[in-house]
Amino acid sequence: MTLKQPTSIDECVYFTRRVIGNGKIKAWVFKKLCPKCKKALMEKPKDPKTGKPKLRSKEYVCPECGFKIEKKQYEDSLICNIEYTCPYCSFSGEIQVPFKRKKVKIQTPDGEKTVDSLRFQCKKCNKNIDITKKLK
Repeated sequence: MTLKQPTSIDECVYFTRRVIGNGKIKAWVFKKLCPKCKKALMEKPKDPKTGKPKLRSKEYVCPECGFKIEKKQYEDSLICNIEYTCPYCSFSGEIQVPFKRKKVKIQTPDGEKTVDSLRFQCKKCNKNIDITKKLK
């Protein structure tokens, strides 16, 4: 299975490249077509003054027909494409998982923290690999 690569960040809801230990991860989530008109990709509403997307918006809007959908409902229906090199066994593979983040406890220099993470398993060694939200 070869995953479709994004040609532009504009066609993605989420894109990241990470180095985790000895492993590498590249993950992306494509935008979906509007479920109502099926003509345009759903996107965050744009600020009328600047023309840039409102990043903190709680909804996605179709630019063609104006159909609105709640952010959580829309993002839970998406699929995350991942190309990875496992940090444990150095296996290189590709996988598709639902784009649902879960709360995961991780060790930090300050102690243990609970963060949102996209978790998947290596196809060879079956160990969990987490793509966490960037920590501040």
